[in-house]
Amino acid sequence: MKQTPVERWSPWILLVTVILLWQIICSAFQVSEFIFPSPWRIWTQFWEFKTIIAGHAWRTFWVTMVGFGIAIVVGVLLGFIIGSSRLAYAAMYPLMTAFNALPKAAFVPILVVWFGIGAGPAILTAFLISFFPIMVNIATGLATLEPELEDVLRVLGAKRWDVLIKVGLPRSMPYFYGSLKVAITLAFVGTTVSEMTAANEGIGYLLISAGSAMQMGLAFAGLVVVGAMAMVMYELFSAIERHTTGWAHRGSQNT
Repeated sequence: MKQTPVERWSPWILLVTVILLWQIICSAFQVSEFIFPSPWRIWTQFWEFKTIIAGHAWRTFWVTMVGFGIAIVVGVLLGFIIGSSRLAYAAMYPLMTAFNALPKAAFVPILVVWFGIGAGPAILTAFLISFFPIMVNIATGLATLEPELEDVLRVLGAKRWDVLIKVGLPRSMPYFYGSLKVAITLAFVGTTVSEMTAANEGIGYLLISAGSAMQMGLAFAGLVVVGAMAMVMYELFSAIERHTTGWAHRGSQNT
């Protein structure tokens, strides 16, 4: 469904409104920059340390993308296995749910022991925190295939494999893209958390360093950069979804 101009610009209008109110409150109540920096302070520190921030941001970005890429491969494979077999669903789904409930930050010290300080723990933390939504959505898309449709295809001579590949997977694509938009934000969280304790570069490391030096504006600038990267990737997947699965959304085709 085509968005109106107000709907299209509403996120930016809201963002500008929040920033203005934030600046007004900080100026009116003279909030200390060491406690809660104003947007202007965040911008000045961002511009002052833009080269340093860019270096740390690039490291966080590529580490997140590597972990996220592994999460896509593993999540799709596990989701296909779980969603295509009732036995696999009954056996694996509860275990995967229990694993997802474990706090991923608790794995970081273990990963440091196994792989040392560096990109390894961050990549694996991004993977561990982001593969579950992908797996669940692929499994759900396959497991909820209508029995009547499957029966009709079987009567027409389709085998179980044909049903899964030619009908189940295409039907799962809207679920898949929905999971990507959730998982990519989680992947950035995982990378940043790992970098805060097990890295000497990246936005997470920058946050710890800036906080120790009482550079709150720089720390907030790092948070803004992480949010911006996640938002860009989210919008990228949304655009791909609109161009590849428009058939799945009622009213998405313009007339």
